[in-house]
Amino acid sequence: MLYSIDIHMKKRIIISLGGSIVIPKTGFDTTFLKSLKTLFLTEAKKGNQFILIVGGGATCRMYQDALRAAGKPSNTDLDWMGIETTKVNAAFVKFILGDIAHKDILSDPRKKVNTSKPVIVASGWKPGNSTDFGAVNFAKTYGASDVINLSNIEYVYDKDPAKHKEAKKIEQITWGDFRKIVGNEWNPGANLPFDPIASKMAEKLGLRVSILRGTDLKEVKNAIGGRKFRGTVIY
Repeated sequence: MLYSIDIHMKKRIIISLGGSIVIPKTGFDTTFLKSLKTLFLTEAKKGNQFILIVGGGATCRMYQDALRAAGKPSNTDLDWMGIETTKVNAAFVKFILGDIAHKDILSDPRKKVNTSKPVIVASGWKPGNSTDFGAVNFAKTYGASDVINLSNIEYVYDKDPAKHKEAKKIEQITWGDFRKIVGNEWNPGANLPFDPIASKMAEKLGLRVSILRGTDLKEVKNAIGGRKFRGTVIY
């Protein structure tokens, strides 16, 4: 069966999908991805279309660590390696989504695509940032005011909870305060709630970014519907 939505009624939702929930260290999570496909189909019937930017996650960092161990790669080389892993992950997601996905995997977020497919899949774009930056640029291109970031964490914390037991979860935070936490510089393979370069642009555009655990599809559905969810809102 071929799936499409009414292109005159759709609302575009930008989602930055963390590679670490697509392919966690424990192995491929096909059950989650099939459930995500079902969610997209349900939302498509409401007139929603998704632009899904897929990250590199642990796979990206594994390759980058190997490059560092083998020599002295430049940050640009490390970023290109990461981008290539996002392309593989994006292809994997696209093939699982099947005929509900647009035929091409996008990379340049400045180019708008007109399609009636419920999902447009995208990969990394260029060195110097992460796929979060691509998501922010897609929001700019398509005139979206929100980005939903699906990761392997439930909340943003004021400090790394893996290192600090006293770390406090944050439910709402301004861009100014959030950027004090993540800083202003990008390092290849950095594992942050949201890319510092993307954060700077998101603040400039006045975007609202929601960060939540992507495998909790009940909360993902709440975020998509504009309802209260377990996670952090940056504004």
